[in-house]
Amino acid sequence: MCGIVGYVGSEDAAEFLIDGLRRLEYRGYDSAGVAIVCEDDIAVTRSVGRIQSLADRLGTPPPGTLGLGHTRWATHGPATEENAHPHIGGDGEVVLVHNGVIENYQILKDGLIEKGYHFKSATDSEVIAHLVAEGLSNTPAIEDQPHARYVTAVQWAIAQLRGTYGLAIVFRDKPGFMIAARFGSPLVIGVGRGEYFVASDASPIAGRTDRIVYLADHQLAVLTADGFSVLHRDSGKVRVNIQPLEADSGEVSMNGYDHYMLKEIYEQPDALRNAMRGRLNDQDATAVFGGLNLTPQQLRGVERIILTGCGTSWHSALVGEYMIEELARIPVCVEYASELRYRNPPIENNTLVFGITQSGETADTLAALNETKRKGHRTLAICNVVGSSIAQASDGGVYLHAGPEIGVASTKAFTSQCCVLAMLALYFGRMRHMSFETGGRIIEDLRRLPATIEQALTCDAEVRRVAEKYQSATNVLYLGRRYNFPTALEGALKLKEISYIHAEGYPAAEMKHGPIALVDADTPSIFIMPRGTTYDKVLSNMEEVKARGGPVIAIASSDDTEIRKIADDVIMIPEAPEFLQPIVSVIPLQLLSYHIAVLRGCDVDKPRNLAKSVTVE
Repeated sequence: MCGIVGYVGSEDAAEFLIDGLRRLEYRGYDSAGVAIVCEDDIAVTRSVGRIQSLADRLGTPPPGTLGLGHTRWATHGPATEENAHPHIGGDGEVVLVHNGVIENYQILKDGLIEKGYHFKSATDSEVIAHLVAEGLSNTPAIEDQPHARYVTAVQWAIAQLRGTYGLAIVFRDKPGFMIAARFGSPLVIGVGRGEYFVASDASPIAGRTDRIVYLADHQLAVLTADGFSVLHRDSGKVRVNIQPLEADSGEVSMNGYDHYMLKEIYEQPDALRNAMRGRLNDQDATAVFGGLNLTPQQLRGVERIILTGCGTSWHSALVGEYMIEELARIPVCVEYASELRYRNPPIENNTLVFGITQSGETADTLAALNETKRKGHRTLAICNVVGSSIAQASDGGVYLHAGPEIGVASTKAFTSQCCVLAMLALYFGRMRHMSFETGGRIIEDLRRLPATIEQALTCDAEVRRVAEKYQSATNVLYLGRRYNFPTALEGALKLKEISYIHAEGYPAAEMKHGPIALVDADTPSIFIMPRGTTYDKVLSNMEEVKARGGPVIAIASSDDTEIRKIADDVIMIPEAPEFLQPIVSVIPLQLLSYHIAVLRGCDVDKPRNLAKSVTVE
């Protein structure tokens, strides 16, 4: 992994490739490269580090109207120029870029070495390049089908791969011709006029064309400047579904903000409005979802819900567990997707499994959904990216409509996921015991939420002051109860991700069962404690920290006048019903992480070692 771009048309390929790679920087990477097909050769340029280093090395690019580009996030071998993509197969007749992981690469590599192939990298991806070259050497040309030899060679090669791949492949002896293939790693085709684009997501294509094709697993695309076709790996040509590309280039620009993360934090009011648009029904005091693909009878028969995800999505699932159990009275289990696939838990009939993911490409979540689907359970997705792997693989689901999230540290996806889960809790609740009056009140609470978030964002200046005070901390504790326990986990994750400060989130009452040993004068504790059911209990936990000399930061309701007598620093947030408090209380935590990271000189949008779309297990 991590990012792929490709171009075939009549314009110089290099300009699109470099621009497309820049738009994919948000996915995280450690090296980059491009391949441009010239008249009788393929010029490959690679570089460790940022895209600008690649652009500088490329200088005046060679002329060519077909090319590939790639950003790599290491899975096999360190970040070196030899391990960077594109990779070359045979004696140079094949050049390709690859996202994903090939699990049987060592067996394939050993076999290719025995046949005389020489490897220059430590990657699994180079194996594919040589494998395609081997396929070409064993495939004769067909006189009246000029593309058939190359397609057959690729089909033969990928049939031997075990693992995941998104591939774009060009050939020295077949200029103007490209093959793209996918299994478990996303690829899209941009359909222009006399030109075609390949990318691992739509962001490099936005603004270049308004038509897109989402490749499905086991599909190959054959592209020339004159047209394209899509084949199934085994069964031949398939019908192409060309869809409108809704994103525009403005959505992936910073629009005057210093960082994508800050932009996306401030986009949250609109993201919440988009998540709710058309989904609140006043007449029936319920929510409306068109993509669940289940009858009312099937939904009323649901006896258990499993929510699964990774990272931030797992935290939103914890919020959803509280919401659905309280409002709909349906038992909910929250599972790490990376564990669910292998844990093989007993899952009763009439259980719904929701996979929660921003990108829709999270490998662990996809694997967990596929495993539960294989056992006959209904799988639904809550994701943000139309046409993503999880959206295609699940039986139905709900799109967030939050717009592109470029910053690696998720912000607006978390709040949008919590909002969708609140609407699902309302939906299931109204199918069961919830009264019309209660449903109507929840709708009113949800409609007020975007304005509440706008008000919460006014704490930015105070948050920055607090960040300046604590930017040198090496350990931070985040503490909350009930709905704000998941908020504590999410706040701690944000700080770890982008500022590299060690942070942990706990239920506040659990502090005395071990974590209180960490409290000292240099370890700030952040208490998420807007007014609610457990407010007095959390206040007592705060007193315990103060008694041991620990600095205390409180995230508190705007009318809380007593909290300043105890806490060293207080960040006020507007009132909200308890079930919506996580969406409000996370705002100052997002801003705190952002400002501390900036003050520490960290790369906010591209934190070290992380990738936006984790497409490997």
